[in-house]
Amino acid sequence: MLYLLDANVLIQAHEDYYPLDRIPQFWDWLITEAIAGYVKNALVLDEEVDRTLFNQTLDTAYAPDLTDHELEQVGRDPFLVAYGLMGPNRAIVTKEISKPSRVRGRRKLPDACDIMHVPWMTDFQFYSERNFRIP
Repeated sequence: MLYLLDANVLIQAHEDYYPLDRIPQFWDWLITEAIAGYVKNALVLDEEVDRTLFNQTLDTAYAPDLTDHELEQVGRDPFLVAYGLMGPNRAIVTKEISKPSRVRGRRKLPDACDIMHVPWMTDFQFYSERNFRIP
């Protein structure tokens, strides 16, 4: 499985649970997971997003006629979902909480994943699945 980390996972890990200066073991583990090929951050993927999948994600999971303001709200999430569609055995890891009532530019990443049939999980599900432990 290739885990695609939403930026909020890294930001909140540092701010809330695993500060770099206090729990470096977490960050060492994460780097080891990345080197082994299990983890990628969407900002550093070494592949180009498939434009067709990106446009399909944008049109289907969000809306085909998003305004500029809505595109700003959506941010990088459609790219992450499109990367999730680019191969088998990929899952998105996010801190976002599903809110199915939100639509268009306000749609949450887990709901966009559900619409596009891309597996997703919370950060703690990911830590458990990859057996993160502090020695």
